[in-house]
Order: sequence, then C-alpha cells, then structure tokens
Amino acid sequence: MTKEQFSELVSQYERLVYTVCFQLVRDASAAEDLTQETFLSAWLHRGSLPQGYERQWLGRIAANKAKDHLQSAWSRHSVLPGDGAMPPGLAPPAEEIALQKTGAASIAAEIEALKEPYRPVCRLCLLEEKSPEEAALALGRPVKTVHTQLSRGKRLLRERLERSGGYGTVSR
Repeated sequence: MTKEQFSELVSQYERLVYTVCFQLVRDASAAEDLTQETFLSAWLHRGSLPQGYERQWLGRIAANKAKDHLQSAWSRHSVLPGDGAMPPGLAPPAEEIALQKTGAASIAAEIEALKEPYRPVCRLCLLEEKSPEEAALALGRPVKTVHTQLSRGKRLLRERLERSGGYGTVSR
C-alpha cells in the first residue's frame, strides 16, 4: 500500500474511527489520540490489511485501542483501603458517605418505630433487602398484602423522616 492509498484510507475512515473511539472512552481528546494511534498501528501493520475489509479492520483496531486505553486508565489509579476499588473520579466524597451512614441509621431507627403490620415488612424489604415475595413467604402473608404494606410503610417513613429532618430517601 502506498502513502497516497493510505492517505485516502485515512480521509475515508477518519470519522468512523473517531466515533468508535469516542463511543467507548467518552472523552473527545482521548478519542482524538486513539484515532491517531489507530492509524499509526494500521500503517505499521498495513501488510495484514485484508482487501475489501478496510472498514471492519480499522474499526476493530480502534475498538481494541479504546479498550486498551480504558484498561490502562483503570489499572493506573491507586486503590486505598476502604475505597471499594472505585476509580478516583467515581468514588463518592467522604461527606456524602458520612451522610449516607447517618441517613441509614435514622431510617433504621424509624423503621423500628413503625407500628404493626408495617415494621416487619419494612425491616425485611428495606433493611435486609429481601424481595416482597421473600418477605411474604417469611411472614406468611399474601404477596399483594406485603406490597400494599410496604408501599404504605414507605409513605409513613417518608413522612416521618421529612418531619424529623432525617437524611436519605426511602426507595426500592
């Protein structure tokens, strides 16, 4: 393949290669760099280019370059004890973690303060993270009843937490 033919290949598939890279890395500057790396690799390995399959060949090289970039970015971050192996940009701030723990404690206290029949249903579904079906089986109640009691229990919890200024939200 001559330089002119390769230049035509670059101009024909440059947007495709950039799009593949951007779709995977979600960063414009990284996608531009990966596009250049893709075409550099393609030039260095132009002897293995299958005729008629240029588009697929370049797309595969671009995808592999982007995947390599993502893996190396993951392995470059340092993991500290207790950060749950989350990349630095995705780990929640310490204040948020403290608020979540405080919120969880206040929600647990409010669940324990609920009256029957809501307390056991909310305890199982919200604290122990059981499904309504599992809670119904454990409590010997119909599933529809548990769904209704869970819905009403959540509403009561929400009202109590809003009145007390408690943290967190009740979901699930």
